[in-house]
Amino acid sequence: MWQISITASDASEEAAVDLLERTFRLPAAVYHDLRTGKQTVSIYPSRLRLSPQKARAGLSRALGRLFSGRAGIVIKKLPRENWAESWKRHFKPLEIGRALLIKPCWSGRRARPGQRMVRLDPGLSFGTGHHPTTAFCLAQLAACRRPGRAQSFLDIGSGSGILAIAAAKLGYAPVRAFDFDPQAIRVSRANARANRVQDRVRPRRQDLARLPARSRRRWDVICANLTADLLAGQAGRIRARLKPGGQLIVAGILQTEFRQIREIFATFGLTLAENEVQKDWQSGRFESPVCSGRHAAKR
Repeated sequence: MWQISITASDASEEAAVDLLERTFRLPAAVYHDLRTGKQTVSIYPSRLRLSPQKARAGLSRALGRLFSGRAGIVIKKLPRENWAESWKRHFKPLEIGRALLIKPCWSGRRARPGQRMVRLDPGLSFGTGHHPTTAFCLAQLAACRRPGRAQSFLDIGSGSGILAIAAAKLGYAPVRAFDFDPQAIRVSRANARANRVQDRVRPRRQDLARLPARSRRRWDVICANLTADLLAGQAGRIRARLKPGGQLIVAGILQTEFRQIREIFATFGLTLAENEVQKDWQSGRFESPVCSGRHAAKR
């Protein structure tokens, strides 16, 4: 696990956040030092594609183009225990409207009347609800829920398990979730137990690209918080698991990539019903027609 941090002034904080999130496609945490007035923006990738020296040089060049002024760049490898401490500093309770309260396990915050509460320890896995893509998925999960009606849910790329656990709390059933990362599965199972939904949420390790192209089992709502290249390459497999009249919620997409994703899912008969742009990220909810015929294209 690595920590990549940029320390800069108030004026450059937003540029530093955008740069790190665009470059590494991970949520950034911002620490404000009241004594010095400096802001430290950090991300925590599991691995580096470049050497620390090359990564630092690339960030330095990019920062030079974005704003003038001095900015410190730190790239270091973290012991495992430091990761948990960094989340305790930056992960605060989050409300998703009146439907959900997402809070870390160490918080004493109580839910409002009618709110479903999700206790979460992200561990080494992505997903706290604070990143715009995850927050969009949570809001759409709440909006798509029809009380008194049976609705199934599939979470593709489950990470910390936040979406599957929230779905179970909201009354979706059955709920299924999978992720390629074994660490994510361990964390999501622990979070399911902490929320007492382990009998309804059983995450498993699975590679989306290795699933059968066709599926007899289909779902009312699917969340796929994935990178754009994975969404584009596996659109057919995702579509094959969506019921007629179902809802597909996609996130993890840069705004510059969203048009391509929209066009690809359109070839599979899906219509964009809602989308949201926050900073450089764009997320969307697609609807499947109630009467499902043959898809418009084969991939």
